[in-house]
Amino acid sequence: MNQQIYLEADTLITSKTDTKGFITYANDDFIKYSGYKLKDLLFKNHNILRHPDMPKIAYKALWEQIQGGKEFFAFVKNKTKENDFYWVFANITPSFDMNKNIIGYYSVRRAPNLEAVKLIETIYTDLINIEKKEGMKGSAKALFDIVRSYKMSYNELIFRLQENSL
Repeated sequence: MNQQIYLEADTLITSKTDTKGFITYANDDFIKYSGYKLKDLLFKNHNILRHPDMPKIAYKALWEQIQGGKEFFAFVKNKTKENDFYWVFANITPSFDMNKNIIGYYSVRRAPNLEAVKLIETIYTDLINIEKKEGMKGSAKALFDIVRSYKMSYNELIFRLQENSL
């Protein structure tokens, strides 16, 4: 196992979660690429797909943004049921009720720019190593420094990497 699976160009993996990250909806592409059956995904935490090569700071940044009512873009390495993996370009947005309270999150994932994934893999490896030595505070500073070096916001940097327009 531990083989890479590549998303087809027209793939749109979608899911919805509650405010704690428990899956309330998964489409057919999600089921196909994750390797789980729908009954195995529903009401399970989305971190069931979390690959150990993902730095914790990536998820901390994600949760801070979406809990603050903002959308978030990221390159994410997901783990399948059989311990294979696949990369996605993810967009996560909060869902609101009529009173503007966050009631859950909606995520759409598509095939990533594979050139960007090469750079992201290096950055994620570095962030994990920093987390081991300096904790989340160190990896947060390192991530902030990387984004700042490009002189744009985090979401803009990630979006431009996907569009190959840096």
